[in-house]
Amino acid sequence: MSELIKQLSDDAVDLLIRLIKTTSFSREEAGTATLIQEFLAAHGVAAQRQHNNVWAVSAHFDASKPTILLNSHHDTVKAGAGWSYDPFGAVLEGDKLTGLGSNDAGASAVGLLATFLYFYDKPNAFNLICAITAEEEISGANGIRSVLPEFGKIDLGIVGEPTGMDLAIAEKGLIVLDAIAHGKTGHAAREEGENALYKALDDIKWLRSFRFREVSTLLGPVKMTVTQISAGTQHNVVPDRCQFVIDVRTNELYQNQEIVDFLRAKLQSEIVPRSTHLNSSRISESHPLIRKGVAMGKTVYGSPTLSDQAMMPFDTLKIGPGESARSHTPDEFILVSEIRAGIKDYIELLTDFRF
Repeated sequence: MSELIKQLSDDAVDLLIRLIKTTSFSREEAGTATLIQEFLAAHGVAAQRQHNNVWAVSAHFDASKPTILLNSHHDTVKAGAGWSYDPFGAVLEGDKLTGLGSNDAGASAVGLLATFLYFYDKPNAFNLICAITAEEEISGANGIRSVLPEFGKIDLGIVGEPTGMDLAIAEKGLIVLDAIAHGKTGHAAREEGENALYKALDDIKWLRSFRFREVSTLLGPVKMTVTQISAGTQHNVVPDRCQFVIDVRTNELYQNQEIVDFLRAKLQSEIVPRSTHLNSSRISESHPLIRKGVAMGKTVYGSPTLSDQAMMPFDTLKIGPGESARSHTPDEFILVSEIRAGIKDYIELLTDFRF
């Protein structure tokens, strides 16, 4: 490892410790956004900021070259029950750093910042934009979606999330549907009314047994799960309205709006999507970046978890240090050795890279 990479890795770990110690729940990331700005400034890089999104552009930007976006997020979920450590303590025990957001996705964020600084003023065959953004955990309107128009044309995105530094070349999308079955009220003692709950149950039975035809080799089938239901006002009144929620995890063979339109045609209930922009994604295994990653010994796979990759209408690869199974769990941790190895791999992946 070169002295520069070692120093950048040390700086990245120091930054992560400070980020963990600073509250950064979704929509409350102002403190960590400031830390990231200051980190870039300390390395001679002027950063831009909109809301709590911070980004910087490589020194020798050339519009004739392709542009690569390095992106991860600095917001966290709230700490659930069961922590035996202080979630904001950033406790370092040997190689193990424990704290909220350490794995998801602080290690990726600081790793990509270090990678950006390594290439910042080098004569690369590409431009780099490094954006560490907000509201990823809630797919918020003031996160990556709000700043993508500021970046201009992006040819490739590298999205930092915990993948064990393997290559997540596909990712499931998400649609949350509010379904409403309509009926008519009546007295439960008589043959009156039109029971909305029964209509909903008919739809739920269909949802439980239906299978979409197209199955992805990497992501498997589209998965639909009814997760909430509510109906009725009192025991002796036939309900005229039943609401239920459908969680749909899509593969890259369907667009979200296509799924919504299909379900509206098949179900009795009214179907209202909360959004349709969180589409599934996939990058070809023949893409030069994927071929290079495979040559480095990396494994390709499809990721079942959602990230800001879903917001990006261009080729993207999800890759980062840490393990997805640690995310959103008590005593979340990252290994310092994983961060250092991740930075080394990010740099190797982009060294002499050409489209």
